[in-house]
Amino acid sequence: MAQLLALYHQPADPAAFDRYYFGTHVPIAKKVPGLKSYVVNNGPLNVIAGSPAPYLIAELSFDTMADLQSALASAEGQAAAGDLSNFAQAGVTLMVFETKSV
Repeated sequence: MAQLLALYHQPADPAAFDRYYFGTHVPIAKKVPGLKSYVVNNGPLNVIAGSPAPYLIAELSFDTMADLQSALASAEGQAAAGDLSNFAQAGVTLMVFETKSV
């Protein structure tokens, strides 16, 4: 399985971020081809060690890294990426990786 992990930094206005993220961005991102699941954290994050906690973490799953890369290159993927500047002014860290059970 391949994952895209989005770590959104603390916004200046959390309520405005949430309204836009869930009302506009999520519907755009859910149109990305090959998306198998879209999960976000529920509630405040606690950091055990390291940097300050992100405000929100989103985990998007795809069957393979090729599917993830194809999704990002699609018109829908480009629309989702282009939408980030509309609400993630505090910044976002994007990571992609493959997973395996151990």
